[in-house]
Parts: sequence; structure tokens; C-alpha cells
Amino acid sequence: MQVAVIGCGYVGLVAAACLAELGHDVICVDTDREKITLLNSGESLIHEEYLPELLCRHRGKRLFFSWDLEEAVRQSLIVIIAVGTPANESGDADLSYVETATREIAKALNSHKTIVEKSTVPVQTNAWIERAMALNGCSASDFDVVSNPEFLREGTAVTDFLYPDRIIVGSRNHRAAKLMRQLYGKLLDGSYSVGEGAIPAPDDAASVPLYMDTSPETSELIKHASNAFLAMKISFINAVSVIAEATGADIEDVRVGLGSDKRIGSAFLRAGIGYGGSCFPKDVSAFQAIAAACGTDFKLLQDVRQINEDQLKRFVAMVRKALWTVKGKRLAVLGLAFKSDTDDVRESPAIKVIRELLEQECQITVYDPGAMERARIVLKDSVNYAAEPYLAMNDADALLILTEWKEFAKLDLTRVRTLLKYPIVLDGRNLYSPGQMREAGLNYYSIGRPPVEVLHPVPARANVAKIG
Repeated sequence: MQVAVIGCGYVGLVAAACLAELGHDVICVDTDREKITLLNSGESLIHEEYLPELLCRHRGKRLFFSWDLEEAVRQSLIVIIAVGTPANESGDADLSYVETATREIAKALNSHKTIVEKSTVPVQTNAWIERAMALNGCSASDFDVVSNPEFLREGTAVTDFLYPDRIIVGSRNHRAAKLMRQLYGKLLDGSYSVGEGAIPAPDDAASVPLYMDTSPETSELIKHASNAFLAMKISFINAVSVIAEATGADIEDVRVGLGSDKRIGSAFLRAGIGYGGSCFPKDVSAFQAIAAACGTDFKLLQDVRQINEDQLKRFVAMVRKALWTVKGKRLAVLGLAFKSDTDDVRESPAIKVIRELLEQECQITVYDPGAMERARIVLKDSVNYAAEPYLAMNDADALLILTEWKEFAKLDLTRVRTLLKYPIVLDGRNLYSPGQMREAGLNYYSIGRPPVEVLHPVPARANVAKIG
């Protein structure tokens, strides 16, 4: 099928590349001409495993990039809206980009189109799109509007799309529902995974995804409720970590014991400095706004947000306690992205911690394997940037680990101790065990676990400048 994807961000770009991988002809459209130029020249723009491979495989063959939305709509049978829906000042989702895309689609309509709402939107947005199409002169017989939310995790977005747990489709008629089944046909019959050159399946991939035909309103609610629930799990384990720290319990053992209950599960049950990114913060706020509009005071969501904010404050307080005073201290920070395997720094807890410490007049050197360039746009010259993790540690008063990159869990701890001015490590992601740090002679502070405090003198450091 011929498909137009409006929006070349995380969702739109991944969806376009993966639909081309499934055999469809795709035009991905964006108003940002510089972005389109870069994509046409071979850039992938975002850090996602397998995405560069798919773009290289299909660019100019089944996948095209353009800023001509009208022509893309005219050529396509299915038009996917994948534009941003950021939170506004009141916490509601800003649907202005969705409205603009809808208006442009209406102007370009030359035959029946199935409009697929893939952006994360409040319940009843589907109905508003239908209304907007009508107000812009389109007959109800000329289009269908379908809700088909994405369930992609940054860092594993390509495999999440090609090996999904579930595909949710909300439509109002059989014609649209049938077309959507055709769109995902190779995933539903399992033929994609056995095809030549298929992206490898994750170890825990379902053989066949759950496919749910439902109403648009139900589909929209499933998406918002899913993100809010996952954010709640993160906040729940972080709230429990406060009790663990106060009582001398080990939150990692609590996590294993709690997560082994099949009714609960271990996913998103890891204590840390909180959630971030482009989805959870805005979706929890938007869901709370939706509840308020429906006359419901969803107090649980406010608690989820508050716990997340408090977790950052608690970590900064932990830094102050470990260092006695922080003014003028030199800190090494590993991690800038909001999570590992992505370059996304939007609403990143790491960035928020850094900004808070900068306000307290710390000197900070940072390193991240994927997010350095995006972080420079945000932090500018307020911090120093190291080319690799050990360079960041040279003569620092303490090391802070703020993102759970795998390479940060494999540091040479002997070298870390040699490079640091004082043997102090604050781990906001619990990447190490207290036993490892004790053996390495490092003072170690983590989330929801008793601290490791090494009292013996620090050995003299040699040739700290000669590192590489």
C-alpha cells in the first residue's frame, strides 16, 4: 500500500522505516526542510538500533522523504499522523500540530483516505479529527479516521514495532478495520520474522501479537492508561526505596521479590532517579487533565508526578550529604539521556540533576555515549564535555552515574578509584552491587540501599593526567 507519514520525529521516522520494511511504499513528510534534506542525504537524525540499517535499505526505493504534504496525501491510501503533542502550561496535550496536519490533509483530499492517528492524544481526539475534516469541507464518505497508538520504547523502537506485544486499532467501520489488518499483515501472520534479512527478534518476542479491534475512544484510552500505569510502577518502587533506605533494607532484593509475582511483574520496577523522556511526563499530566475534564480527581496521578519530582530532590540531597558541601566541587557525571540506548534528553532526570547542582555552583564534566550533541543544545557551555568516561573522572571530587548505559556498569573500578580525587560514587541507577564497590575501596551511595563507606585512607594517585 501507499502510505504517507506526517512527522519525522521518533514515532514518525520509525513507523515510516518499519512500514517500508514490511513492503509498503512510504512517504515521510515534515515541515522542517533541513530535517528532510538531512534524511535524504543519508542521516538518521535519532539514535535507534537498526534504524540506520532500515533507512539505508529502503531510502529511495520504498521510503521517501518530502516537505510536500499535499502531494504525499494525494499519492497515498493511508495517511498517518505522527506529529508531536507536547504538554502545555496547564498539563493538557497541545493538539495544535494535529489540527494543522488535519487541515492540510483535508485540503489535499482527492480520493478516499484512511487517516491514522498514531500520536499520543487525549480520548475523543479521533472524533475531533472527524469534525475538523468536515469543517474543512470534506464529506464523511471521503475518509475514515482510525486510532492506532504506538507502543514504542526509545532505544528499542524498531524491534518494538516489528515484534509488538499488541496492535490496537480503534475504528468505526469494517472497511477501515480491514485495511489496518492488511497494513500489519506480515506481523499478524508471522511471515515477516522468517523472511530473508528480517531484523532479529528480541528474545522475549511474542510469536504473534495480540490484535485488538475496538472503538477509537477505547484505543486512545488504552494508550494513555498504559503510559500512566508504567509511570506509576516507577514511582511506586521509588517510594518503596525511601522506606528501604530508612530501614536498612535492600531495594534490589525487594524488587526481585516483588517482581517475581506474576500479577506484578518486574518490568519498570527498578528504583532510580525517576522517569523522563518525551512520553511519561506529558502523558501523565495529560491523563490527569483528561480525568479532571471528566469530573474525576485522579489523585493517584498527582502522587505519581510528585514522587518522581521528589526522587530527584532526594538524589541531590544525597550528593550534598556525601560531599558535605557541594559549592565549588568538581563532579564527573556519566549519563545525559533520559534512559540508555537513546540520544533523547527531553525531560531527562540526568539533565535536571545537573542543572540543580550547577545552581549550587558545582563544576561538572559530563559524558554520554549517545546524547552528547543533543545535551550541548540544552546545557551549552555550563558544563565540560569529556570524550570518554574516564576523562570525565580525572581529579573529580565524586562520580555520579545518572543513566543506565551498559558500558557504565562495566567500568574498571580500580581505575575509577585512582582517577577520582576522593573515592566517592553516587549511583542513581543502581548499576553496581554494594559488595563490588566495597571490594574496590569506593564509598558508594545508591537508591534504596545502605551506603558503603570506606574509612581507610585513599592511596596516592599516580599519573592521573595520562589517561586514554
